[in-house]
Amino acid sequence: MSNVNMSRGLPETVLPPAPTDLEQQLQSALAMDGEERRSAIGDVVRRSPTYLAAWAELGDIGRDDIERYAAYRVGYHRGLDQLRQNGWRGSGFVRWSQPSNRGFLRSLDGLRRAAAAIGELDEADRCRTFLSQLDPEMPVGD
Repeated sequence: MSNVNMSRGLPETVLPPAPTDLEQQLQSALAMDGEERRSAIGDVVRRSPTYLAAWAELGDIGRDDIERYAAYRVGYHRGLDQLRQNGWRGSGFVRWSQPSNRGFLRSLDGLRRAAAAIGELDEADRCRTFLSQLDPEMPVGD
């Protein structure tokens, strides 16, 4: 006999946590200042280009709107790949309350902000809508 899951509503996808050593490397990088910090975060991204939290941090420290936009966009697209690899099929929740989802959600929110900053208002609106669909309870600023 098969086991049928009679869940209500949309499914929820939770990304697997990053390896502890990557999280530690990123935390060490974030403890640095200035260009040393930037370089150390870049090293984490180079070591593991699929580590979404590192892409979000790289976007956060971007030197200008275009650099931020590029880093957030890479984090967002890498995140979509990971979501699909973990069962997401284009709909369903990806909640902020799950720490392992935050790198992707931060990248998407950063992309929203960076798109608005460079005048890509349609993209900024799409990102805002997507965020609210993924997690209606996640606060999204302006």
